[in-house]
Amino acid sequence: MNWALRLNGVGNSSAVELGSAMATIERDGAPWLTIDCGGEGLTAYLAQYGRMPDALFVTHTHLDHVGGFERLFVGSYFDEARRGKVRLYVPAKLIPLLHQRVGDYPNALAEGGANFWDAFQVIPVGDAFWHDGVRLEVFPARHHWPDTAFGLRLHGSLVWTGDTRPIPEVLARFADAGELVAHDCALHGNPSHSGIDDLEREYPRELLDRCLLYHYASAAEGEALAARGYRVGQRGELVELADTSAAQVRSTET
Repeated sequence: MNWALRLNGVGNSSAVELGSAMATIERDGAPWLTIDCGGEGLTAYLAQYGRMPDALFVTHTHLDHVGGFERLFVGSYFDEARRGKVRLYVPAKLIPLLHQRVGDYPNALAEGGANFWDAFQVIPVGDAFWHDGVRLEVFPARHHWPDTAFGLRLHGSLVWTGDTRPIPEVLARFADAGELVAHDCALHGNPSHSGIDDLEREYPRELLDRCLLYHYASAAEGEALAARGYRVGQRGELVELADTSAAQVRSTET
């Protein structure tokens, strides 16, 4: 099995030219699981794959990460082959927030007769979940309020932090198998996002060497981060991942 990460967007909420931070895990060259659904990110996804995503994980509910859901609803509800089959893996504590952000409108359709969530198969998740025979882990990030942002781990292959301040104690547990760590990082941090000085202060060199930085503010910031010796994600880039042992968990446990 070949695994890769497609960066649909790498910018923060203001860096429209970089696309909203969003990515898709590919397996054997095909989209397998998409992380978040921002407006610009969804446009990039459609341009890359020519269709809407079939399965998504939601890290948090800021609009640059969920602003594409109305378009995803239209593209799913009105396609009988997709209606109710698009899998949404949502950390359980985010369910009410996601509903408030994108699902709580008097009528999903002006003529009535439809609920917003009819278009999807919503799967609340806790510390871990299964997708297509593979077990993925979920961990808390540090972004604004507690229990409102989460990251994702594909064991031995990928850690996606989502929007976060440094989380050294979390990554000591959830990035301990040599994974590529796609990490929120700009040139300068703030109370809800990491800056490169924050990462250098909080993380050991070995972890920094595995980081792929995204969610920066501009192309110039990306160049500045790269000039400091870091790997910086680019919009549309395909990043090869290590083959994951997670795909074998089901067979070894049963």
